[in-house]
Amino acid sequence: MEIILDLLYIFATAYTLYFLALALRNLNDTKFNREKRMSAYEEKDNLAVVIYSHNNKKTLANLVREIKSQDYPISNFKVFVILDNCTDGSQELFIEENFIRIIDVKGVGTIGKDQAVSILLEQLTQDDLIDSYVFLDADRSISTDFLTTVNAALVKSSVISGETIIDTSHLGPVDTIKAVYQKYHMNFMRKARSLFGLAAQADSGVFIIKQALVRQIGDVDFKDINSELKYSLLLSKIGKPCSFNPNIQTIVDPTNYLFRKPRLSYRVNMFKNCLPQMFSKNFVFSEHALSLLYPNIWLLLIIYLGVLKHSLNYYFFVDFKIVLLTFLVLIAGFCISLINAKLTIKEIGLLCLYPIYSLCHIIKNFPLVRKIRNKINGVEDLPHDTEKMSVDVVVAAGQKDLNCKLEFISEKGLCKVRFIFKNKKFTTSSHIRMIDALQELKLKLDDYGFILKICNCCSHFSACVDGSTNMLRGYCNSDFPAPSLGEPRPTLIWNTCTNFSPAKLNNIISEMISEGEKG
Repeated sequence: MEIILDLLYIFATAYTLYFLALALRNLNDTKFNREKRMSAYEEKDNLAVVIYSHNNKKTLANLVREIKSQDYPISNFKVFVILDNCTDGSQELFIEENFIRIIDVKGVGTIGKDQAVSILLEQLTQDDLIDSYVFLDADRSISTDFLTTVNAALVKSSVISGETIIDTSHLGPVDTIKAVYQKYHMNFMRKARSLFGLAAQADSGVFIIKQALVRQIGDVDFKDINSELKYSLLLSKIGKPCSFNPNIQTIVDPTNYLFRKPRLSYRVNMFKNCLPQMFSKNFVFSEHALSLLYPNIWLLLIIYLGVLKHSLNYYFFVDFKIVLLTFLVLIAGFCISLINAKLTIKEIGLLCLYPIYSLCHIIKNFPLVRKIRNKINGVEDLPHDTEKMSVDVVVAAGQKDLNCKLEFISEKGLCKVRFIFKNKKFTTSSHIRMIDALQELKLKLDDYGFILKICNCCSHFSACVDGSTNMLRGYCNSDFPAPSLGEPRPTLIWNTCTNFSPAKLNNIISEMISEGEKG
């Protein structure tokens, strides 16, 4: 017990000194102020602005207007808008539009930001006239000097993440507290780390990267917040860390904005994976990996309260007064961090409520509490190491099309698929590969005369042998959807297509038997 307390106190003290150093460094941000003043005089790079949109017609129209109003030379940037299966009439914004290049993804389902951007990058990486990419979500709003500011930041950094400003006027109490905490985290923690030259996490909502680096790595990774963290660590590992720049600001529409944070379990697993490579000369990567273990405010308080009580009543390797002093240093560091965090008095009050929200969030996600909550709400309680993704699909039953749902479940390294129609469910057995679980479901539906109308069951689909276990990717060879993407178009096995044609061989086992007979 004594050794555990010793280690916890050393950890808390190290974080306290790190926190104080960040708070003091954040007091002087003249570096960013000077860069902002000199931004107009930098030599202009050729930029490719890539906007991803999925049913964001209103905000997309505003963003396009702001792009057209940039003070950046029009000959030095191109704009590409990806419309990912938009059903809100976003295409109408670009009728007879020559300035914006449109990539209209339709007929193959919603492929997602990561795949949509990858498709575009595959084409653009051959364009030697592009120096850097600027990725924006369509729910953002920017100032007229946005691209000028981006260009200035690229002089010293190859990869940049910008500041996201959230309009809190239409948010509820809980979301307002989270928004204030995010503002504090960006204006203090991320900015101070950047001033020290430390790595930041990539944010696909506003992300800038040089084309040469994309060619070196091969792609970007925008699947989710966890994959963005992994991608950020990769950048640090190759000596091109992502840096945070508060001058690059976007205002986000809070209607569909999600407050995202990497899971603790994922951060710990990433730290374990990075541990063998931490003892190297790459300080930025080693520090970035160590920063994954940043503690929750409640963990810090529990450590300090426990050590204070123990050192007051029993022998401890440091005196009670020293423990108290380090605790007061932590409080002083927090007070100093507020000075240049650009928070109003009201926002500071809301920030002080964040620990209460955090505690409620922890309690809400306790296994027992979560199990009771899920039972009340009629939600399945999945094990901690289980991931589930739901997609809407269509099943052909004779002349009728039935709207159903598929759940792709990964549990303890095994995969299964659940088919849901109204209140009826069928779950496959566990398989090593997701594609095999899907094949079992297809055979079951075939027995009842049903056809699952997804890419994997379509005659236009061809599998992509990419070395992955699950084999989730493939190509759509139909001429009907999205002719602007070229041939063939990458897709995923579960996507739904309006040009669906049932495959003759709907069973991978049958295909193997057929191939064997030919041999």
